[in-house]
Amino acid sequence: MKKLILAEKPSVAKNIADALNIKTKKDGYYDGSGYLITWAFGHLVELYDAKDYESKMARWKMENFPFIPTEFQYKVKSNPRNRQQIDGGAKKQLEIIHSLMKRYDVDAIISACDYDREGQLIGDSIIYRGGKPKQQVYRLLLNEWTREEVLAGLERIQSNNAMKPLRDAGISRQWADWVIGINLTSVATLKYQKGKGKALNIGRVLLPTLKIIYDRDKEIEQFVPEDYFKLTALFQTTGGKEYPGTYMEKGKEKFPKKETLLDLAEKIQNAEGTITDKQVEKKKEFPPFLFNLSNLQGYITNKYSGWTSDKVLKTAQSLYEKKLIIYPRTSSTALEESLVGKTAKVLKTHAEGLPYQDEISFRKTKRVFNNAKVESHSAIIPTYLKPKQLSRDEQLVYQAVKNQFLMQFMPVAEYEETKLTTKVSEATGIFMSKGRVQLVEGWKKVENIQSKETILPAVAEKERVAVKETKVTDHVTKPPKHHSEKTLLRVMETCGKGFEEEESDELLGSILTGFSIGTPATRAETIKKLKDVGYITTQKKQLTCTELGKRLVETFPVKELFDLEFTGRLEKGLSDIQKGKAGKRDFLELVFRFTNQSVTAIKSGEDVTIQEAASDSKPNEVLGICPQCGGKVIDGYMGFHCSNWKKNCSFIIWRNDKYLAAMRKKPTKTLVKALLKNKKAFVKGLTSKRGKKFNAYLRYEKNPENDYYSWKMEFK
Repeated sequence: MKKLILAEKPSVAKNIADALNIKTKKDGYYDGSGYLITWAFGHLVELYDAKDYESKMARWKMENFPFIPTEFQYKVKSNPRNRQQIDGGAKKQLEIIHSLMKRYDVDAIISACDYDREGQLIGDSIIYRGGKPKQQVYRLLLNEWTREEVLAGLERIQSNNAMKPLRDAGISRQWADWVIGINLTSVATLKYQKGKGKALNIGRVLLPTLKIIYDRDKEIEQFVPEDYFKLTALFQTTGGKEYPGTYMEKGKEKFPKKETLLDLAEKIQNAEGTITDKQVEKKKEFPPFLFNLSNLQGYITNKYSGWTSDKVLKTAQSLYEKKLIIYPRTSSTALEESLVGKTAKVLKTHAEGLPYQDEISFRKTKRVFNNAKVESHSAIIPTYLKPKQLSRDEQLVYQAVKNQFLMQFMPVAEYEETKLTTKVSEATGIFMSKGRVQLVEGWKKVENIQSKETILPAVAEKERVAVKETKVTDHVTKPPKHHSEKTLLRVMETCGKGFEEEESDELLGSILTGFSIGTPATRAETIKKLKDVGYITTQKKQLTCTELGKRLVETFPVKELFDLEFTGRLEKGLSDIQKGKAGKRDFLELVFRFTNQSVTAIKSGEDVTIQEAASDSKPNEVLGICPQCGGKVIDGYMGFHCSNWKKNCSFIIWRNDKYLAAMRKKPTKTLVKALLKNKKAFVKGLTSKRGKKFNAYLRYEKNPENDYYSWKMEFK
C-alpha cells in the first residue's frame, strides 16, 4: 500500500521526493518508496464569482446589493489572463490528484501544504472537494524542507482533524474578504465612480493601511516649523585638552529666543568653569532580535534601493523552497525552545571558516529561545544547508538572515559612556558633555558595524576649566518623515499601538499579539495592491497618498474600514479562531452584519465623485489586410483576428494554435505580418515529432469547402 502526499507547490514536492530518494516522476506526481507525491500550484480552486450564484449578478446594479450567498461554493480557479476561462493547468492537476486519491493501493492521504491558515485551506479545499475521502487524512507540519526534517516529520504526522481551527480561520478570512470586497467594491464603484474603467477597490486590510499613509501625509502637510536655538561652549583643561559642552536649563537644550543665548555666550566668554559631576558607566548593547517577516522586509527595503516588501517575501519564499531558510511567513522574533539542539547544529555549520569563528559560542538564552514569544512559527533562521548558487537577490536576503542569526551567539557589545557636567558661575544652567568609547565590538563584527566614538579628555571632578569658545546655532523643527515600507510594516504589525519609530524590537515584540492589520504573509501584498490600484505612490523610499487615495479617505462613508481598532479586532478574531478560542460562526455573522450596514450607508450617502475613470485601453495594433473580407487584422487578446468579427468575419490565428504548438512554436506578430503581406512566412526552429529542428515556409489558407483556415508547409 502507498501513502499519498499533497504538497503546495511542485518545488516542495521535489524536496519531499528527494528526501525519500524517489527518482520516478510521472505526469503530475512522483512514485516510489511506498509514497505517491503530488502537488498543487497554490490554490487550485476558488470561491464562486457572484454571477456564478445568480445570473443577474453578471451586471453591477445597485439594487442587487448587498449580496451574501446562503452557501459558499468553490470552482476550479480561473485563468488569470482571462477570467472567463478555467485554468487548464489547475483543472488537469486536480484531476490527477483526485485520481490518485481513488487508487485502490492508497491507504492514507498526507497534506504537506504550508503550515499556516492559507496552506491549510489550500490542502483541504483540494482533498475534501469531492466529499470526505475514504482514507484517513493526516497533516505534515514542517518549518523547513531539508531531508532530515522531512523524514522526521513523516514519523510524527498528525490527524488532519486536529487542524480544524486552522482551517476555520482560513475559511473565515477568505469568506470575509470576499463578502466585504465584492459588496463594497461594487457599490462604491457604482456610487462614486464617473465613467467606466478600473473599479474603486475597497478591502478590509486595504483601507486602514491607506489611512495610515494618509494620516502621516496630513501630519506633514499641517506641520508648522518653529525656530529654536542652541548654545555650545568649547572648554579647555589646564593640560591644554579640549572638549565641547551643550548648554541646558531645566533639562532642555533647545531655546526659543536667540538673544538670550547670545547675551549668555558673550557673558561667559573667557570665563572659568568647574566640572561638578563626572559619571563613567559601562553599558551593554545586545544584537537586534532574530528576523520575523516584517522586520526582514523592513531591513531589506530600508537598506537597498529598488526593493519592495513583496519582492523580499518572494525572495524569502524561494530560499525556503530551496531548503535554505525555515518558514518565512512568521510574526515571531524568537525560536521555540524545542529547537535548541537543532539550532546548535545550524550554528556550527555556519560558523566554520569565519574570521571571528572563535568568538561564536552557542548558548541557550531567553532572547533567542522563548516559547512565550513564538506565535505559530519560530523566527527566520537558516537551515544547516549551505547554498551552492544563489541569485543576487537571494544572496542579499540569505546573508541578512544568516548574519542576524550569527549575531545572537557572538559576545555582547560593550561601550563606556562618560558624562561630564560643567558649571560656569555666570550661567544659570549647566553644560553637558558626553563621551563614548567602544570596549567590545562583539556581534557588530558580523556586519562590520562601525560605532561612533566621542573621546573626552581625562579630567577629574571639581577640576577647573576655561571657556575657550562659544557658539549659538540656529535650528528649525522638522516634520515627521513620510512612511517607508519599513515604518508602515511596523505600524501594520502593531495596529499603531504604542509604536514609535525609535522603539526597540524588544518593546515592539510584546505589543498586542494577534492584534494587527493583516498577517506577515499578506502585508506586502496589501502595499503592492495600494500602488497597483493608484491609491499610493512611491518616491524613492517614501510612500505617499495620491489624489485618488486622499479623496477616498475623505469621502468614503464607512469609517470603520479606516479604523485601525476595528481592523485589529477583526484580525484578532481570526487569530482567536485559529487558536480554538472562538468559532467562525460569530465572526462571519459580525462580518455579514457589517457588510449589510455598510452597503446601506453607501447607498444613502451623499452623491459625490471620487474617481473619474478614463479608458486607458490602447487601440489594437493593425498587422495587415484580412484575406477573407478586406478588413483590418489586429493583435487581439486570444489571437490575431479580423476587426470585422462582429460582422461574422471568422479569420483568426489563435495564440494557442495547435498545429504550431505541435512543432513547439507560437504565432508572432512578425509571422502574421509576413503571411498577410506575402501569403507565406519563413519560420526557423520548428521541431519535428522526433525532436529534430528544421526550417520551413508556412501558408495559412482558407479551406475550399468551408470558412475555416488551415496551415500548409513548403520547403522551398
